[in-house]
Amino acid sequence: MDRLPHLDRTLDALDPPRWAPPAADATHLVRTVHAARRLPLGELGPVELRLLVSQRVALPYVLPLAVRLLRAEPLLDAFFSPGDLLLATVGVPAAAWAPLPDVAAELRAVVAALPGAAVAELPRGAVEQLARFAAPPAPPGRTGGGPTTPTAPRTR
Repeated sequence: MDRLPHLDRTLDALDPPRWAPPAADATHLVRTVHAARRLPLGELGPVELRLLVSQRVALPYVLPLAVRLLRAEPLLDAFFSPGDLLLATVGVPAAAWAPLPDVAAELRAVVAALPGAAVAELPRGAVEQLARFAAPPAPPGRTGGGPTTPTAPRTR
C-alpha cells in the first residue's frame, strides 16, 4: 500500500480542519509548525518532519515520510543531534501506529538493524526507548506481561 500518494498536497489540505494563521504573538515553535503544515509533503525535510513528529501533528501523513528517510539514514541528524528524528519517531505513542502497522514494522526493522556501537552513542535513555519501540506489540486485549526493555545481567 502506498502511503505517500499526496506529496504535492499540504497537511492543511490533507488534515482538516485547516489551521488559522498563528497569532501575532505566537512563539517561534508555533509559527514554525504552522509554516510546516503549509508546505507540500514532498518538500518537508528532516527538520520539519522531526518538528511535526515531536509535536504529534498529522501523524498519519508525517510518520510514513519520516520512516522513508530513516530507512535510508537511521541516525540522520534532523537538527539537534544524530538520531534525533529516529528518537522522535519511536517516541510516538503506540496508538498513532495502530493505523500504520506496515510503517511501524518498517521502522522496527530499521531499529533492529542499528549497529550497537552507534546506538551506544545516542543520548541517555535512547537504548531503552528503542527497545520499547522494537518490542513486538502486545496482542489485542493484553495490557501487561513480559518486559519491554532489555533486562540487566544478573550479578552475584
